[in-house]
Amino acid sequence: MGSLKKFLKNKNYIRVPLVLTATNHFEINASINGITGRFILDTGASNTCVGFDKLEFFNLTSKDSKIKAAGAGATDMDTQISTKNIITIGDWEKKKTKIVLFDLIHVNRALVDHKAFPVDGIIGADILKKARAIIDYNKNCVYLKRKK
Repeated sequence: MGSLKKFLKNKNYIRVPLVLTATNHFEINASINGITGRFILDTGASNTCVGFDKLEFFNLTSKDSKIKAAGAGATDMDTQISTKNIITIGDWEKKKTKIVLFDLIHVNRALVDHKAFPVDGIIGADILKKARAIIDYNKNCVYLKRKK
């Protein structure tokens, strides 16, 4: 049997490396609107998110949202929504992407407390589904399907 890497390459997938952090999270580099940042890859996060403090950094425009965020020990957090963004991960790209903004201080504090680096945001299941992502936990990488 051939390797997963060769099989997925033949199916038009690209391979993107992941970094396993001290907290056992996978980190991935991604760009939003042409600006590269550090993100946690989180299959349990329903949406891709960035911190309020990264609004200008990623050239985002946003509006208040009635939706409250929850996760990683915090609940009922205010959010904003930014639409029409371009997310690039490796050679994979998605235009007109919605991003949720909320306070990531609690996430970054927990990462730093465990000797990991803070992140700019979270790549969530919304992007992973659109990319038809396949995570190879053994090889610390994710495969994303390119459009033909």
